Amino acid sequence: MLLCVKDGEKQATPIGRGRGYRYGLPNQEYYFKSEEEMKKLFADLPEAIINIQEIIDKVEGYSLYRDVLLPKFDIPEEFMVPEDEADGGVRGENKYLRHLTMEGAKRRYGEITESIQERLDFELLTISNSGYPGYFLIVQDFIAEARKMDVSVGPGRGSAAGSAVAYCLGITNIDPIKYDLLFERFLNPDRVSMPDIDIDFDDEGRGRVMDYVINKYGQKQVAQIITYGKMATKSAIRDTARVLDLPLFEADRIAKLIPGMMPSKWNLARFISESEEEVKKALRSDEFDNVKELIAIANEDDLAGETIQQAKILEGSMRNTGIHACGVIITPSDITNYVPVTTAKDSDLYVTQFDNSVAESAGLLKMDFLGLKTLTLIKDTVKLVKYRTGIDLDPDNFPIDDEETYALFQRGETVGIFQYESPGMQKYMKDLKPTVFGDLIAMNALYRPGPLEYIPSFVRRKNGDEEIKYDLDACAEYLSETYGITVYQEQVMLLSQSLAGFTKGEADVLRKAMGKKQKDVLDKMKPKFVEQAAAKGHDAKILEKIWKDWEAFASYAFNKSHSTCYAWIAYQTAYLKAHYPAEYMAAVLSNNMNDIKQVSFFMEECKRMGLQVLGPCVNESYYKFTVNDEYAVRFGMGAIKGVGSGAVETIVANRKDGRYKSIFDLAKRIDLRAANKKAIENLALAGGFDSFEGTTRAQYFHDDGDGITFYEKAMRYGSKFQENENSSQVSLFGETSEVQIAEPVVPPCEDWSTMEKLAKEKEVVGIYISGHPLDDFRFEMKYFCNARLEALKSMNEYVGKNLNFAGIINNVQHRVAKNGKGWAVFNLEGYDESYEFKIFGEEYLKFRHFLIQNNFAYIKILIKDGWVNHDTGKKSEPRMQFVEIRQLQDILEAFAKKLIVLLNIKDIQAEFIHKLSHLFNENKGDNSVTFEIMELEKIKRLVEVETPTDFEADDAVFEDENENEDEVLESTKVQEVNEVEEIKVVTKLTMPSRRLKVRISTELLQELEKMQINFKLN
Repeated sequence: MLLCVKDGEKQATPIGRGRGYRYGLPNQEYYFKSEEEMKKLFADLPEAIINIQEIIDKVEGYSLYRDVLLPKFDIPEEFMVPEDEADGGVRGENKYLRHLTMEGAKRRYGEITESIQERLDFELLTISNSGYPGYFLIVQDFIAEARKMDVSVGPGRGSAAGSAVAYCLGITNIDPIKYDLLFERFLNPDRVSMPDIDIDFDDEGRGRVMDYVINKYGQKQVAQIITYGKMATKSAIRDTARVLDLPLFEADRIAKLIPGMMPSKWNLARFISESEEEVKKALRSDEFDNVKELIAIANEDDLAGETIQQAKILEGSMRNTGIHACGVIITPSDITNYVPVTTAKDSDLYVTQFDNSVAESAGLLKMDFLGLKTLTLIKDTVKLVKYRTGIDLDPDNFPIDDEETYALFQRGETVGIFQYESPGMQKYMKDLKPTVFGDLIAMNALYRPGPLEYIPSFVRRKNGDEEIKYDLDACAEYLSETYGITVYQEQVMLLSQSLAGFTKGEADVLRKAMGKKQKDVLDKMKPKFVEQAAAKGHDAKILEKIWKDWEAFASYAFNKSHSTCYAWIAYQTAYLKAHYPAEYMAAVLSNNMNDIKQVSFFMEECKRMGLQVLGPCVNESYYKFTVNDEYAVRFGMGAIKGVGSGAVETIVANRKDGRYKSIFDLAKRIDLRAANKKAIENLALAGGFDSFEGTTRAQYFHDDGDGITFYEKAMRYGSKFQENENSSQVSLFGETSEVQIAEPVVPPCEDWSTMEKLAKEKEVVGIYISGHPLDDFRFEMKYFCNARLEALKSMNEYVGKNLNFAGIINNVQHRVAKNGKGWAVFNLEGYDESYEFKIFGEEYLKFRHFLIQNNFAYIKILIKDGWVNHDTGKKSEPRMQFVEIRQLQDILEAFAKKLIVLLNIKDIQAEFIHKLSHLFNENKGDNSVTFEIMELEKIKRLVEVETPTDFEADDAVFEDENENEDEVLESTKVQEVNEVEEIKVVTKLTMPSRRLKVRISTELLQELEKMQINFKLN
């Protein structure tokens, strides 16, 4: 089976050589047999089994585990200690680390107070006891080098941000003392362990930092880490179905029954073997129904059942190898002395054959070089601001109390803001109305499965709608910043120290035990906590309650160090969006240039912000998105297909001598080898030459019957001109003679229609830039379409219902079936979605004349029950029947029968009536008009709402920091009570007009909108 999966063959293909055969093993005996099977096989030769035992006894046990091996870090001579040479100690490294820390402290704090000195001494002592000062020296070295190379370095990540030594060394950029971040959360003073610092770099500069490390320690001492990919449940089913030749639609149906996010420690085999009750506990109700159907199919004696049973065996098999996205191993000498290595086709470095977990236990120093796109985004914005205004921004020194930045969060306008852009987070930001940085840190920690349910209470307490209570007055010191709610693991640690006198090490053990729900550890620590806190005069009953609350919440409590770092990055992005919106959105678009759906999404956000996004232009555009002199976002030429960085470089470089006046001027000045024919063609299609007056896009592609387009003639002219310039001939009299080459004539021709222009834009960019062809039909889509195309992904919900869609028809393919009957495949494209339809039989014959590329169509379909297979009794997926297809241009006239004008009695003034009457007189026709006059009143009431919250498995949630390995990110619904403002209709008077008849048209409806008049159709 695995051989067939590997070779893409079917199991039914006979084994052999040559065409029509597949590679296979001669029998089914090629597997590791159990002890019982081997004894049975060698029953006639018992001595063979006894001899095997002899071999086993001679095998020497070997453990991979060893202490961490650090590469040698060269320290200055004055810090070297002779004894280190003799006993391999690290006294010199400790000495140099202290020196760098104190120098850094002077820069960071100015005056080093007693409390700061005490904190630094404690941390340096813990680092010294751990025996790994060299680790900090290595990390600070390459981070310092990264900053010198102008690579953006993140403020910190994970618990390392709790280290004041790391802050003084420049490893992190958040002051742990200011924000109550704990060092012992990073390194426990009571337990010697290897420090682990993850570092974020901007994703463009990350490679340069890795190159520095490779050059410093040597290519033979640095390796990337292998990853072993296993066969997941869905891919096991699809692969098995392919091998067993199960029809594709059947395989697809079975795969869709698997939950999107498998519960932890569950797999296909367990679903089939466990009791129904156990399966039900692990799944949501809708998932359980699907899995129940899956189990029923698995137990059937047919091909589908066999597929699931075989997939159950294949699931979890090793499928492929890859390279760890950010992990790098550094060894003291040649890496092959410590670990087996291999090579990978997409890496010049060695790759360890040990994966991440084994490499760490084998004592290899692992460094994580993480690329964070947001740091590139901030860097790009700073560059754009500098280019446009000359202002040098320093994101690390943005004021933390900026009112405009908090106002942006309060309005929930956080699209494109790191960690705060999901719809759920936007809603909570509007409710919370954050005013201090602590609010942002807390929301970053709370907005995840589990603690999410505490957000409504947090919001009410912040806004004064709920009393802030503390179990003990002594709790206020550490819980006041989160309004009495325990949000962070650090709060539990600090309170255990202040209430019960726990040591720093004990507090960290408590934090870890609560996070991982280690009941035996908690049972030992609870009496100690209650006794020691009671001895300090606290009520034992209240202490019991505090402990119980901690047990309930601490497993969800988040790492404040990580939350603070990422809240600071979010604040930096929000500050830039609030103060430099065009530059920020240009950087956002540039950083999503390869994902055209995201570009489209962020262009909509620009529109909402009132920012103009202009198409590409050879006189203004660069490779990435930029901001022009009119403060509009200008499309990047790099977003156009076929326009590479070489073409953009030559266009931008030669533009320094002045703007291009025409395509001839452009062709004369640029390097036509870098900007080839395809690049020029696609620039013209995308509107890159629209700034050249007197020339339309259509003219560039017109040919006069000689088979050569105008833009090709312009390129040939430019090439000849440059050739002539480079080889200007010298006359007999020593003067240069310039041969004048005539410019080709711009051919007169009709310009393309708007639809044609937009279609070609989409062809080369992936989206419509200068508009959307459906904008002209928004009223038809609003009033006569009752569903979005995405509804067709779950047709079961709409069986027996008519669905109406509108859009643009494209990718039309007319085909002929084996029986000679015609059918077609076509795509219908809406604003931000598309769907592939198939049409057969009489419906095809009836509607085929509508299936034209770029045709605007209105489609009405009926969703019917699937066919029932008489042999198996199974029902297929629901099917669709085409009821009607029309030209979208005819819909308003055909379907709009009555215009209902909704008027507020307060708006009815003489001038208003006169304007409305004039408008109706200009649009006389046959459609009736009804007026609904209303008296309105605003009321407030409390409603209970269910908020769906989508979590993204982003890089803020990671196993070693969150320490809840069973946590699953998923869509969650939260019950909460909100105050909503509603408009109540006090009185309504409906008055159909007998005499007034109008012609309902797009123009009339647009004019009503301009007058801010609400209306309905039919």
